[in-house]
Amino acid sequence: MIYKEIFMKIVGLITEYNPFHNGHQYHIQKSLEITGADAAIVVMSGDYVQRGTPAIMPKHLRAEMALRCGAAAVFELPVCYATATAELFALGAVSFLEQLGIVDFLCFGSECNDLRALQKIAEILFEEPAGYTQLLKRHLKNGISFPAARQKALSSYMGISDSSFLLNDPNNILGIEYLKALRRVGSKIRPFTIKRMGADYHDQTLRSNYSSASAIRSLLAYSSSMLQTEPIGNTFENTPFSSILDELEDQVPKSCLTLLKDYHKVLYPVYQNDFSLLMKYKLLNKTPKSLMRYMDVSETLANRIQKNLNEFFNYRQFCELLKTKELTQTRINRALLHIMLGLKKKNVREYMENGGHFYARLLGFRKDHQKLLSAISKQSTLPLLTRLSDIDSIPEIGQKMLRDDILASNLYQSVITDQYKTAFRNEYKQPMLKI
Repeated sequence: MIYKEIFMKIVGLITEYNPFHNGHQYHIQKSLEITGADAAIVVMSGDYVQRGTPAIMPKHLRAEMALRCGAAAVFELPVCYATATAELFALGAVSFLEQLGIVDFLCFGSECNDLRALQKIAEILFEEPAGYTQLLKRHLKNGISFPAARQKALSSYMGISDSSFLLNDPNNILGIEYLKALRRVGSKIRPFTIKRMGADYHDQTLRSNYSSASAIRSLLAYSSSMLQTEPIGNTFENTPFSSILDELEDQVPKSCLTLLKDYHKVLYPVYQNDFSLLMKYKLLNKTPKSLMRYMDVSETLANRIQKNLNEFFNYRQFCELLKTKELTQTRINRALLHIMLGLKKKNVREYMENGGHFYARLLGFRKDHQKLLSAISKQSTLPLLTRLSDIDSIPEIGQKMLRDDILASNLYQSVITDQYKTAFRNEYKQPMLKI
């Protein structure tokens, strides 16, 4: 292959970097080490993430952090995949790396660090053998939730007492979906996994060196009540932000800390509730029937939204109000986000039926890996999109997908403009990063 003349090996990373921290830098470095790759290509969620919320800071800022910490290039995952279920998120990201045409390896973090076990589960879920499906149906008839039924069916089928240690942790779950996606697209990309370092995914406590992104977001959001760390003054709210950021000196690379300080209350933080008025406006214009056109919105949820709309006080509160035993918080987050961004089921089906991707949107690259872009241009089945003014170079269906991405980012930038009184950064005027 042509790219082999430039780089012997390329590893792909699927990320959110919300925000970037030491664990992410470790992931980049370790991925290069265990695969023997010469460069790491990142496909990253844009301004909204898979749990159905806005990212705490804009995509270009997060991409810059990744580039300064070892990524060779950062591409944006289209918003319809970035905000989707774990299965569709994984399929969208894996198929993108496959279509780039130069990726040899995929390396993802997992709690178990057992690729063989994850592959076994992925194979069962992909193949759906009769023995497994019978067990699944039996457990579902007993009235338990689908995740619980699947877990019990897998445990029985695999002959182990309990598979929950593999299916309860978010990175294990995503890893299984990545492996399924590799099978589904018939990819020759070779998977690797590394053990996720430090705190649990949902841990709100700052730990030495490797805290979770959740804990760091909590700190950035001044959620002092949720943090267990050395106090600074009385509360975070009463402390200068520069002092609060000192708490992150051991949690994020130095180059990232500098960016956090430079752009605080200029480009971030961005919260779910910052979109409250826009969200309510969208819902006021919908009927249960029209709501069901959007991704992740069931008839039950559509009716529940309509029934409780008068109780809408803010975005986050309304999401929590809609939660039931059957409707998880994350599912509701994603559904409402899709309504706000106008992401419809039929459009996503159309994208998937026509190859899934139609362009490779480059957010930035390292100058010492510039030849990589030439290799991608020659090998990829996707047009390399470095400027939005080149939109005419992609097919009409791709232009539709890209317009969704542009609208989503412009809404995000509008919130930043409103919150921090900074100049509006239209997506067409966002410069490509060159580090």
